[in-house]
Amino acid sequence: MLKGKHIILGISGGIAAYKSVFLLRLLVKEGAEVQVVITPNGKEFITPVTLSSLSQNPVICDFFTANTGEWHSHVSLGLWADLMVVAPATASTMAKMATGVADNMLVTTYLSAKEHVMAAPAMDLDMWAHPSTQRNIEQLRRDGVEIIMPGSGELASGLSGKGRMAEPEEIVRRIKEYFSRSRDMEGMKVMITAGPTCERMDPVRYIGNYSSGKMGFALAEECAARGAEVILVAGPVSLATENPAIRRVDVESAVEMCEAAEKAFADADVAIFAAAVADYRPAETAETKIKRENADEMTVRMVRNPDIAARCGMAKRAHQTTVGFALETDNERLNAAHKLEKKNLDMVVMNSLRDNGAGFRTDTNRITIFGRGGSVTEYPLKSKREVARDIVDAMLLQRRGADATADLSDN
Repeated sequence: MLKGKHIILGISGGIAAYKSVFLLRLLVKEGAEVQVVITPNGKEFITPVTLSSLSQNPVICDFFTANTGEWHSHVSLGLWADLMVVAPATASTMAKMATGVADNMLVTTYLSAKEHVMAAPAMDLDMWAHPSTQRNIEQLRRDGVEIIMPGSGELASGLSGKGRMAEPEEIVRRIKEYFSRSRDMEGMKVMITAGPTCERMDPVRYIGNYSSGKMGFALAEECAARGAEVILVAGPVSLATENPAIRRVDVESAVEMCEAAEKAFADADVAIFAAAVADYRPAETAETKIKRENADEMTVRMVRNPDIAARCGMAKRAHQTTVGFALETDNERLNAAHKLEKKNLDMVVMNSLRDNGAGFRTDTNRITIFGRGGSVTEYPLKSKREVARDIVDAMLLQRRGADATADLSDN
């Protein structure tokens, strides 16, 4: 997959630079042509001789080589590369990348890069958690840089926590994943709902559910990576988006989610209803905290919330594709098939709380997809990132089938 790919490996000055040697070796083994660009501080941790021996290319550190007078063009490097990976990316280097301080060859090359850029942060846990570092990371994400998050464990300082650079094998996996992505959703507008809704009882209490939003956010990242413009209508979750093509709309209640979803659906080509929307909400919301009474019971009158998927499904136009979710505990297949018809959906993704590793608050899922025409496809347990890819693949297949049917009817 990486054979013939031109990759710039940027190495900044941190103890994790030793891992860059293994990363370089893996990339070369995969057939990539790698040009190493290292900061002056980076040379304090790993020698250019080692890196050039592995890459079979001279290592670039300065703007020109003093003894030969050779000029290293960051512009040419930016045009040459298919991908730039900064690993390790120290707090200092990321700050310079985020603010455009081009005082070394690595940052200057980054500013000239025409293709995708990845960064694998590495630093001590206090530096990682510092607000300035987090601001810079968010700015880099907005600029389109893909952040390969650090892991947790023992650090060079002797402390233990988050800040360890991702392992070389994980970085190579992400690089392969990037090059394997197609742009088959280029030009599409996608609306996705994700996470729970919270239905307020009073200023401090609400009725909600256990949804983490992970599945919906994974779908948003997958669609954006494949070229789509994504509007993500998210309930209250602690997740962050990575791809700058995702526009996030934060809501709290089902009514707020419905309003935002219907507005986005009007211009959408695809709508994916992955949120766990509360079916009912309290009929009245107290303006002040409800106090404990002497009675052993309390009755809360509930009213029905709008069915977002059904409302959009009934308003669906010919070019639009709608995907719903069915999280079930019993009669799973019957309920999922019924939802497909009742809500006028093109696909329903079913998962069961009876399956280990599926459902709320997990990083994995096991799904069965029900499509128009009676198709039923089962998938094994996978990570939610992989499940998102399966769902998008199935959705695009459904769209192509619908388009083919429309063409036949036109003829």
